Amino acid sequence: MDVTLSLLLLLFIMLLLAGFPVSFTLLGVSLVGTLIYWGPFGLYQIVSTTYSESTHFILLAIPLFILMANLLQRSGIADSLYEVIYRWSSGIRGGLAIGTVIICAIFGAMAGISSVATVTMGLIALPAMLNRGYNKSLATGSIMAGGALGILIPPSVIMIIYASIAKVSVGKLFMAGVFPGILMTLIFVIYILILCYVDPSQGPAIPEKCTWKEKIVSLKNVIFPFILVVGVLGSIYKGIATPTEAAGIGAAGALVCMALNRQLTWRNVIDACLSTVNLNAMVLWIIIGSASLTHLLAVMGIQDSIQEFLLNLNVSRWLILIFCQFVFFIMGMFLEPAAIITLFGPIFIPVVKQLGFDLIWFGILFVINMTMGYITPPFGFNLFILKGVAPPDITMVDLYRSVASFCLLQMVALIIVMLYPDIALWLPHLMHGQ
Repeated sequence: MDVTLSLLLLLFIMLLLAGFPVSFTLLGVSLVGTLIYWGPFGLYQIVSTTYSESTHFILLAIPLFILMANLLQRSGIADSLYEVIYRWSSGIRGGLAIGTVIICAIFGAMAGISSVATVTMGLIALPAMLNRGYNKSLATGSIMAGGALGILIPPSVIMIIYASIAKVSVGKLFMAGVFPGILMTLIFVIYILILCYVDPSQGPAIPEKCTWKEKIVSLKNVIFPFILVVGVLGSIYKGIATPTEAAGIGAAGALVCMALNRQLTWRNVIDACLSTVNLNAMVLWIIIGSASLTHLLAVMGIQDSIQEFLLNLNVSRWLILIFCQFVFFIMGMFLEPAAIITLFGPIFIPVVKQLGFDLIWFGILFVINMTMGYITPPFGFNLFILKGVAPPDITMVDLYRSVASFCLLQMVALIIVMLYPDIALWLPHLMHGQ
């Protein structure tokens, strides 16, 4: 078994280094491992695992939230929100960077994935900040870190995947992400304010002055996003709708938003649907590949061995929890969050539960950890997304440098939520019957 495991690990590393997609790497390793361990007849196990893991009702919310995100990306709502930020941030050092983080948080509360805010702000906010003399690191770092909020502030596709593995309430997990998401947003905002106060050249104040009338009139652009967020999250919190039904509400609301902004065209809708199909296929293939490999490792006894080893360690349960977070952090540099939780969730979640930790809280710690994974070199997802829409003079080295301080801030948020679990658990405890 040790030889088989070593061969599978070597194959996994080789395929990743060769540039194979994570999903097909996981599935390929599963196929090879199954043939070695069981022979050709064992391939039926992959078929049955694939079917059972990809037909959970809870996963139906994923394509709906992805559709919602893609429709919002093409709705023109980001331009409207940025106009609000532009008018209200005049005279404030770092105001555009702060506004960018806040808009990313708003998009996180409407979308459920990280890429929407990162792409949109990369196209709208980045040129605006660079043209007004903002430091490159602050401009790009605020966009990538702000975009990462999309998986922490509910709704969140990653939370849905975690809930399906941990067998916990998606609604409660969504609510648990609200205050940690607000906390991380505030940490970013305070950091930018202090940085630009100490060194005004980092984010010069906008010289243009807007009247109070112009500022107040611009707030009309916030009304519909507010209604959409309340409609989706409020319906889940009150138990009016399941997360899947709320995702449908959100997708319908995104269509209304497109219509209000005169962006509801066949071209935009078709493009949004095609993007949804592509991204949803990627997520499901990752789930399928990870589930197949996890099932193989379980049959080989690897999962039980690791769990037994961790539980038999004569150390504080907090050290084991920190070890889990460390593994998530390292894996986040190389793998997609969906792959990480489907691979390591079945190993760590039973251990965490047996140690007496709350699985909702542990899920939020995982998601906060993954916000670091989205911006951590060498393969942070948001690094490559922003590079794709940034001006040519912004290099990958520039992007790598820009995320260091924001990654430390995310780590601070992780430590705070770890030390004070009620930040995450207070709101879920108010929910009943879900």
